[in-house]
Amino acid sequence: MRFLNLFRTSAFRLALVYLLLFAASAFALIAFIYWNTAGFMASQTDETIEAEILGLREQYSSSGLPGLRQVVLERSANVGSGLYLLANSDYSRIAGNLTAWPAAPTGRGRWVDFTYDRVLSGVAERRTARARHIELLGGFQLLVGRDVHERREIEDRIESALFWSAVITVGLGLIGGLVMSRSQTRRLDVINRTSREIMEGDLSRRVPLSGADDEFDELATNLNDMLDQIERLMSGMSEVADNIAHDLRTPLNRLRSRLEVTLMRPATEQEYREALEAAIMESDGLISTFNSLLLIARAETGEARENFEPTDLKSVLADVVELYEPLAEAKRISLKSVSVKQAIINGDRGLISQVVANLIDNAIKYTPEDGAVSVSLKLQGEQAVVEVRDTGPGIPQAERDHVLRRFVRLEASRNEPGSGLGLSLVAAVMRLHDGEIALGDAAPGLVATLKFNLRD
Repeated sequence: MRFLNLFRTSAFRLALVYLLLFAASAFALIAFIYWNTAGFMASQTDETIEAEILGLREQYSSSGLPGLRQVVLERSANVGSGLYLLANSDYSRIAGNLTAWPAAPTGRGRWVDFTYDRVLSGVAERRTARARHIELLGGFQLLVGRDVHERREIEDRIESALFWSAVITVGLGLIGGLVMSRSQTRRLDVINRTSREIMEGDLSRRVPLSGADDEFDELATNLNDMLDQIERLMSGMSEVADNIAHDLRTPLNRLRSRLEVTLMRPATEQEYREALEAAIMESDGLISTFNSLLLIARAETGEARENFEPTDLKSVLADVVELYEPLAEAKRISLKSVSVKQAIINGDRGLISQVVANLIDNAIKYTPEDGAVSVSLKLQGEQAVVEVRDTGPGIPQAERDHVLRRFVRLEASRNEPGSGLGLSLVAAVMRLHDGEIALGDAAPGLVATLKFNLRD
């Protein structure tokens, strides 16, 4: 049953189509060669007979019947493929190497194909001939022809070769189609089996590669990359749900407790105002957290690609640095920016601005007074590189990958305001733009490096 299923596969049908096209073209080519070869040999035979008839007519015109009889006797004595028969009005033999007039219908000027008996090495053999019937004055009949037995054998062999070559071509094509179909079916079965296991809940399964580096391996690689992305997104959703339940529960409980305490006892107008202001601040923090989560979701799902356009990084950095200059001055921090003339990339200007703003905001937040923050833009080959350096405490090397995840905050920054989503947003936006982010040691401080691909 499984063997019969191979005949219904697309690979077998495709192989069959190519087989039919190849067989038809090969058959047409061989048939063309056959008909041209057979036609050439047949025309040569007819031209030879016509030439001999012309010579015999001239002999008959000059020497009459006796002269014609003599020439026929002379030519009949030569062992060759020429056939001659001179007969009277009742078709009785007068001269020639044919013993009797052929049984096939003849007529004046007509061509006739017939068989005759010929003795070769003492053995009579049935052979094929082609001749033309000429009627002479006085009712005498002349038949001039050639033995075409060898020619017909060659034609039969060509026809047989044509038939068997078609049979062999079709047979080998069917076998090749079955082998190719079975090979491709096995590869597809592996992909289907892996897909079923994944649908049953085992998200860790991946499509194995054969090592042939063909289109199936390319498909398997793309599927595995897609599955990795799905697994990351599923893990991210689970992590987000856990983090929301853990990190947002505290501010919500704090907000509710403050309002309850305020309502539990009589309070002045000023106390009510202070309670409402505190509730608004908590609400603003929650809204900011949810906005950050929405931005991360837009970046990770690729929705923001619709807003991609040519963007000048130099202009983006200038605008963001100008925005943060008052904050840096208020903390007595030096904020400097160094950029190349121009660096055009394809991206979402708003998200890129948010990324740079998050990095500068973190740098200013964790850099002590009289410290320095620098922002630079340079070109490296086909990439634009943005670096944000500070002179703050930095991040331990073991924690640098960890802080790029959602709601992650180091112990040293627990008392600082924030949700722990800033760097995870930066990482998500960089993935959206096919870029890279790296955190390194600025000795002292932290250096955050962003790499964007320049626009073609």
